[in-house]
Amino acid sequence: MFGKVLSSCIVGIEGKEVIVEADYGDGLPAFEMVGFLGSEVKEARERVKAALKNSAVFVPPGRLTVNLSPADLRKQGNSFDLPIAIAILTAIGIIPQDFTEDYLFTGELALDGSLRAVNGTLSHVLLARELKKKGCVLPSENAREGTLVPGMEIYGFSSLSEVLDFLLKKTTKEPEVSRVEEADVLRSNPLDFSEIMGQESVKRAAEVASSGMHGLLLIGPPGTGKTLTAKRIPTILPPLTESERLESSRIYSVAGMLDREKGLIKDRPFRSPHHTISANALVGGGAYPHPGEMSLAHNGVLFLDELPEFSKMTLEVMRQPLEDKKVIISRVNGSYTFPTRVMLVCAMNPCPCGYYPDRSKCRCSEGDVRRYLSRISKPLLDRIDLSVEVSRLSFDDLSRPASGESSESIRQRVIRCWEVQKERYKKDNIIFNSQLEGSRIRHYCALGKEEQQLMKQVYDNMNFSARAHDRILKVARTIADLDNSDKILIPHLSEAISYRQLDRRFFGEV
Repeated sequence: MFGKVLSSCIVGIEGKEVIVEADYGDGLPAFEMVGFLGSEVKEARERVKAALKNSAVFVPPGRLTVNLSPADLRKQGNSFDLPIAIAILTAIGIIPQDFTEDYLFTGELALDGSLRAVNGTLSHVLLARELKKKGCVLPSENAREGTLVPGMEIYGFSSLSEVLDFLLKKTTKEPEVSRVEEADVLRSNPLDFSEIMGQESVKRAAEVASSGMHGLLLIGPPGTGKTLTAKRIPTILPPLTESERLESSRIYSVAGMLDREKGLIKDRPFRSPHHTISANALVGGGAYPHPGEMSLAHNGVLFLDELPEFSKMTLEVMRQPLEDKKVIISRVNGSYTFPTRVMLVCAMNPCPCGYYPDRSKCRCSEGDVRRYLSRISKPLLDRIDLSVEVSRLSFDDLSRPASGESSESIRQRVIRCWEVQKERYKKDNIIFNSQLEGSRIRHYCALGKEEQQLMKQVYDNMNFSARAHDRILKVARTIADLDNSDKILIPHLSEAISYRQLDRRFFGEV
């Protein structure tokens, strides 16, 4: 006798269709599992046998073969226990085949037959919707997460016995209802830009960077507010759209970091990894790759504090994901793609002691400073659109009550700027000015005669690279959008150029 059910395997952040087949026949009692299985899937055999026994299900002695198809896709993870058990029950005739055809099954079984949660539920449910299935059968702990995908019937169960009763129609069960409330999607970050005292030029640079999703580098001595500013940047970014919430939540679900009770990710992600992080942990990797910090920050902010303290290899591995907005990790058994559309924000001291070029405080030699700054490569700097100095505050600045512009006020300007870009690039398959490349830069960032002359003069005098030239134009385009200007004018171009001045001041000798 033969039975099969639908399940799925996570590859990158995508769900891939897996058909779990079971064949039961006469012969010496045996239980074989095939289909390019990872070690945790091979161990499912013992879990399933014990779960069936402890759920009072009698499996007659015979030869049982379970195949997970396709055979060239490596199966890994703990989500195949339930579909294997259901396929076996179908093969021995307990569950009619047509009772399982409308659903995708996923879940881990405990030895007593209870169901345990699995990672990647959103990817499983999205695959079921893509395959036009009626719904999904999941562990009860994953049910709310599954309801985040509209148009699918989600059934959550706590044990194999409950699933069996449901499929045999011994009990009736209504699909789980989504409990996403308005409070679940509103911005809940308590930080605010109004808490930053002084530093008007820094706040302006943060607004420009946020408006075009440009990279931002903050340079200054310790205690001047670099981290304070970076942590508040998500509060001036527009709220996540419905598709972005689902996309970010999907990544966290695969990584096992999604709060199953709170549901969708509410705020734009803000990730701040320690400088000891490895390259694999930053961009994703491992024998069977999982999302890295860049993917966890997708649709939000990746903040690298103390930038020169990161290993050079770790920093250099970011270059391609920053350009392509995705990282492709190749392994012998396949390729894994993770999205990495992030706003990169970096902070650093200008020297090891932190006070260069103030020679009244700086204890570093010129060689120490050069070696410290040389940890940041020119190609990486070229991928950061804005650099701004964060200066030490005076006592008067600290004494004044915080009365700066609120995050909400700044955010409204950023939202309007995003809408301008969305309308402009609706036919170009991009969203932000920072994504402009090649001929699109020449088209959308065209300069007038005076602006062209200024750009030529600065390009020659400051010895900019071609990439730096293009990034100045993209930043100028964003500044013009904030100024409600269709054309890039001298003030817009001048401000954009000013955000590259620190490259020459601190890194010109590198």
